[in-house]
Amino acid sequence: MSQKLTPRQQEQLQFLQHAAPKIQRVQALIEQMASNQTDEAGVRQLVRLLDEIKAGGSQLKIPALPDAAGQMAMLARRGGGQQAKARALRELLAGLKQNYDVAMRKALKPEEEGAA
Repeated sequence: MSQKLTPRQQEQLQFLQHAAPKIQRVQALIEQMASNQTDEAGVRQLVRLLDEIKAGGSQLKIPALPDAAGQMAMLARRGGGQQAKARALRELLAGLKQNYDVAMRKALKPEEEGAA
């Protein structure tokens, strides 16, 4: 007998599936920043994507993912050189991806009936 996912898990799973391409786009924008191929519009796009991930994760109560996205957005908004920002964002991106993987596993794992 297979266990079903709760409605909350289904919503989280749907959000996470839509967040995957956004995370890939964030990575591409960070790499463009590192190679000086982006301008302020690219940085604003990066911040916007991170804010979307943060807002969606906060609404669905996925704790670590919005925290990591918020840290990245705050760092991207700061002044300073793009090379330094890109290096720091690369490090934070690894944490974001790890938090995404944990959230995905948690959303896919059926909750036990006693826990509900």
